[in-house]
Amino acid sequence: MLQLDTLVKRYAQGDGEPVVAVDGVSLSISAGELVALYGPSGSGKTTLLMMVAAILRPDSGSVFVSGREVSSLSARESARYRMHELGFVRQSFDLIPGASALDNAALKLLGRPAGMREARRRVMPLLVRLGLGERLEHRAERLAMGERQRVMIARALSTEPKLVLADEPTGSLDSERGREVLALLSELCRERGIAVLLVTHDPDAAAYADRVHTLRDGRLTDERPKPRLASASLR
Repeated sequence: MLQLDTLVKRYAQGDGEPVVAVDGVSLSISAGELVALYGPSGSGKTTLLMMVAAILRPDSGSVFVSGREVSSLSARESARYRMHELGFVRQSFDLIPGASALDNAALKLLGRPAGMREARRRVMPLLVRLGLGERLEHRAERLAMGERQRVMIARALSTEPKLVLADEPTGSLDSERGREVLALLSELCRERGIAVLLVTHDPDAAAYADRVHTLRDGRLTDERPKPRLASASLR
């Protein structure tokens, strides 16, 4: 599903030597697998996600999604890839104030020919599955932090992507709400056969992954054992 082949990304730094943010990273993720990249701030995790999302181009190396090289897409093709083929769950909540949870979750579907009614119909069961069945018409600003993150997950999954990127999705949540969000993301990954790349500096978040790798100074270390998890279910 996702294949990273010796990715390298450097950033210029004045007149000095460029900073190597990602240094020769290779990684593969299969459908239905959740892989965590664990590392401190500044380790290159977000830069790596930006390249997988075709927001940044690597200086060398390639990103393949379902056999297609997305690292060489044009600007228009990259935007279409992000809109229709990729789910992206960010730490920040990019919700529209005044719009309902349902409309915020359906945002990626609104540009399709079927229109608003069909977009809302398609995303409603997903919000119910995420425990927001009684909050569908609540405005974004009236939702709790954990509920807002669930709306973001619903939006990411609304186009039925085969790949989801999650960038510190629990960074703004307390421990209990963070565990709930991770359990839901893990369950949906397996139910829908989605490949998920989760980047985090939280060891509890990494515990929900099938595999855990450490990214430090832009370099991917060998796979390490998962942290012990008491329970990965909401039930």
